[in-house]
This record gives sequence, structure tokens and C-alpha cells, in this order.
Amino acid sequence: MAEERPGAWFGFGFCGFGQELGSGRGHQVHSPSPLRAGVDVCRVSASWSYTAFVTRGGRVELSGSASGAAGGCRDAWASEGLLLVLRAGPGPEALLQAWAPDSALRGEPLWAHNVVPEAVEEDDPDGEAQTGRLPLLPCARAYVSPRPPFYRPLAPELRARQLELGAEHALLLDAAGQVFSWGGGRHGQLGHGTLEAELEPRLLEALQGLTMAEVAAGGWHSVCVSETGDIYIWGWNESGQLALPTRNLAEDGETVAREATGLNEDGSQVKRTGRVEDGAPAPFIAVQPFPALLDLPLGSDAVKVSCGSRHTAVVTRTGELYTWGWGKYGQLGHEDTTSLDWPRRVEYFVDKQLQVKAVTCGPWNTYVYAVEKGKS
Repeated sequence: MAEERPGAWFGFGFCGFGQELGSGRGHQVHSPSPLRAGVDVCRVSASWSYTAFVTRGGRVELSGSASGAAGGCRDAWASEGLLLVLRAGPGPEALLQAWAPDSALRGEPLWAHNVVPEAVEEDDPDGEAQTGRLPLLPCARAYVSPRPPFYRPLAPELRARQLELGAEHALLLDAAGQVFSWGGGRHGQLGHGTLEAELEPRLLEALQGLTMAEVAAGGWHSVCVSETGDIYIWGWNESGQLALPTRNLAEDGETVAREATGLNEDGSQVKRTGRVEDGAPAPFIAVQPFPALLDLPLGSDAVKVSCGSRHTAVVTRTGELYTWGWGKYGQLGHEDTTSLDWPRRVEYFVDKQLQVKAVTCGPWNTYVYAVEKGKS
């Protein structure tokens, strides 16, 4: 078995609170920059004003408006009101701790909860339903919210594999590859065809029959990637984060001619052009309440996805990174602060002969893990 290639983490975008974004100075970094501690980091969780790094040795380190470090950790999840740390316990058990971000991980946590993984079910011998990361707990029967009530149980029949939280909504991917959403829906971020809220997890009927591999929740938009590499995206498109034509960017002169594929209310496909050849107004999309099928350039297949507040990042099967949406702080990684309503490849990793393996977006920044191509 080939040894895993050594890689490194890179960061770009907003760093106005001094959070680690490589060698950048000032309040923003416009192009990917290696993190000083990037070689040893295995997980990154970024909030608006600070970032939590988890090292391979089980150490959590904070950077930005919050600082501090702690050992014996399995996972961490950062939000402005709450820092979650999953600490190793005896055997498979773990201790979940919730800290105030400005506590520097000293003293006593706000609260703590012992987590015991559920026994592997007969129809789930590989434990697929228990592979999620925070805010989903290892038992896959509950998750943690940054707002009270903090500990929120999930119905056992959901068999959660991944759970992501947006500003007002939640997405859940189950062991069978089905997607559920709930919470606020005023920007269409739930994908049920309305702007209504949902109090309980509701199956995304528009995606039934399709097996999903990943989900990501932005501030007010949602994305999922199928097992075959297709991208489905829905919700708010104010800054082009859906890669659909948006009036804001057209008025700023930032929209360029290209096509994106979406779905009509009846599920039929429709092609929309950002600017038609005769200069006629484009059919701008402000809110997309149903999942829209998005094609990447060159027909690339997606394998990883992450969302910021109003930007989106996707990793392809060949290890390329595409970003789009709000770019005011350089969080798209294109060496500028332009916003885009179409997927654009981040050329830095191509030029450096790097293969992107993972991407994690903070609200206004982006972190990427990449390895050198062709080395084993």
C-alpha cells in the first residue's frame, strides 16, 4: 500500500483578527498562502473572527480573536458563540466540551457531555452512520447548535452520516445518501420549493433517487455532491454563490458570458445565460428554492464541497479547486477581490503542481489541503 503523500494547508481571504492565513499581512490574503503549521494540521474549522486547528497529535490550537491550545483532542468546531472540543476518553468514549471562544481553553468549560458511540447495527457493518464530524456527535444521534438548546437529539431512523449548519438552517446526509434539511427557509436554502421554515428534518424530495456523498451549508445557501460527481445547489444567490446569474454582479460589470444549468419548478432543466449576445437583460436568479444541477468547466466531477457565508468552493476528482461567489476579501483565491457568479479554477495550485485534497470555508475565508502531484 502506497504511503500517503505529505501535504500542506493553505489559506486565503479575511484575516482581520489576525487568524492564521499563511504569510499574509493586513486584513486579507488574495492568493493561497501556506500555513506556518500546515504540515501537522489534520482538521480546520473557521469561524468569522478565529480559526481552530486540530493537529495529528491531537492538539487544538486557536488563532485570531480567540487564542489558546489544548491536548488530547479528537475534533473541534468553531463558531462565534461557542467552541466545541471533542476530547479523547477511555476506549471509544469521548468527552464533548463547550467553551466560550475567549476562554483560551482555560478553567472550566461552559458545559460537558460524555459521548458513547452507538453499537454498530447489523445493516451498517462498516459504521457508515457514525463517521461524521462536529457538530454531529460520534453517536450520530445528536448534534450541537451554537444557540440554545445546545444539545439537540436526532431521530434514530435518520442514521446521520454528516451534518452541516448554515446561519439559519441545517443539512443532514444519511447513511443511504439522502439529504434532509430544516430551519429557516426565507432564502430558499432548504430546497423544498418554498420560502417556509421547517421545524423538523424534511427529506429533500427533489433529490430522491440520487445518492449524495457530501453536503455543505453556506450562510443562506446549500450544496451537495452526488456519488457520481454531480453538483446540486440552491438557496440565496445574492453574490453569485449558486453560480447562477445575479443582478448585483451584472450591475457592477463583473458578470461575463457563460451558461449554467438549473431546474424549473417541474424539475425540467433550463439553461440561463449571464448576458445574451444582443445585450438583452439576463434572467437573473435571486433565490433558487429547488436544487439546480451545476456543471463545472470541462465536465469535471466534484468530490468535495464547502461553503462560506456567500461563497462556494469545490474540489474535483482530479484535484483542482473551483471557487465562486462573494470575493471581497480574496476568499476565492484568484489574486483579486472580484466576486463571480460562475465557477473559476484557482490557478495557484495548478501552477505549483499541487493536487487539492480538501477544502474548508470560513464565513469570509478559505482553507485548502493539497499534496504534490506525482509523488508517493
